[in-house]
Amino acid sequence: VQLVESGGGLVKEGGSLRLSCSTSGFTFDDYGVGWFRQAPGKEREAVSAISTSDGVTYYTNSVKGRFTISSDNAKKAVYLQMNSLKPEDTAVYYCSAHQNFPAVVAGWGDYWGKGTLVTVSS
Repeated sequence: VQLVESGGGLVKEGGSLRLSCSTSGFTFDDYGVGWFRQAPGKEREAVSAISTSDGVTYYTNSVKGRFTISSDNAKKAVYLQMNSLKPEDTAVYYCSAHQNFPAVVAGWGDYWGKGTLVTVSS
């Protein structure tokens, strides 16, 4: 099983980035996939998640209206479009997968990627 994040980088406040989570080794259509982030000195938090079978989504309040999660089941990938980025969005972003959607949101993923760093400068 592999989850590989990409798309992180350095961006100015107000800018945009699109993160990708490429997956392999499990039945993608049966899983929920989530994006998490961890800033230095802070706990990991759930940012967004999607149920790949029915498209149900979750967003934490701080990103609603700015971030959009989507999935491409043919490519077995999940994307996180991040707009209007703020310095407080700076963190390492991870994707995670679990067969149970609420479990993904709760951070109980069976599988995790290694993360991609997003830095937003003011």
